[in-house]
Amino acid sequence: MSNNSFIIPNVPLEKQVLLRTLVDQLQAVPGMAAIVLGGSYASGAHHANSDLDIGLYYWEAEPFDLTLIRQIANNIAIEGTATVTGFYEWGAWVNGGAWIHTAQGKVDFLYRNLDHIQRTVDEAQQGITHHDYEQQPTHGFYSVIYLAETQICRPLYDPAGLIADLKRQVAVYPAKLKQKLVADTLWSAEFTLLFARDFAAKGDVYNTVGCLTRITANLTQALFALNEQYFMRDKQVMATIATFAVLPPNYVEQIQAILATPGSTAPALTQTVQQIEATWRRIVALTGEIYQPKFQL
Repeated sequence: MSNNSFIIPNVPLEKQVLLRTLVDQLQAVPGMAAIVLGGSYASGAHHANSDLDIGLYYWEAEPFDLTLIRQIANNIAIEGTATVTGFYEWGAWVNGGAWIHTAQGKVDFLYRNLDHIQRTVDEAQQGITHHDYEQQPTHGFYSVIYLAETQICRPLYDPAGLIADLKRQVAVYPAKLKQKLVADTLWSAEFTLLFARDFAAKGDVYNTVGCLTRITANLTQALFALNEQYFMRDKQVMATIATFAVLPPNYVEQIQAILATPGSTAPALTQTVQQIEATWRRIVALTGEIYQPKFQL
């Protein structure tokens, strides 16, 4: 049902008014199954200039009318026409939406396919995940992001209780997801270390640094899983990791130092690879019996 009196804590009054107006208009669009507030205002990580991220949910067989979405977006835009895409025009996971500059600040519409989300949640319960590196910087789109979005979002229009049901499904971090992510990401880091050592010994800066960032991205996924937290985004991720209970001492400072000055010579690069390997080993030690190498190298 629509709730014209909803109050979202920490959202400025002028944006609250805009939200109410948009929800009233968007819920009338044929095919609109649910509407949520996502992003930093939902997670509590907002700042004075944060965007309003509004998730628009639809069923695969009955998508909403994009012509009406475009009209609504253009009606609130103040800098020319809004950018409004088709379904899946942005890619397989960030599957479309709108960028709108309004008098109250930037507003983003984000399309979400309920069938796609349900499939992703079901797979996650079995420890199955996907990673689309090409979808977005820095390290691509991890399918577990759908679970993170579901967990933090604030329903604004959910007449059939669809969002409420999805929230119940992701309330507890799946044990199989934890085991699989920890095992797979730490193995990927270990495998990448093999190449990093060789590149470093040859003084190959390009490939060594590429391996370092790849390893770090894998360590990030492992730490989120170890702490039973759904990964949301690479932006500000080190600040999030710093709050984790399961974490090697001074992890964030060590990673920042490693990536800030990897070196430009074979000895310096080799030392840096040794440092990140030591960090990897400290995380492996935190996993107990969860991590087992896939192969003996």
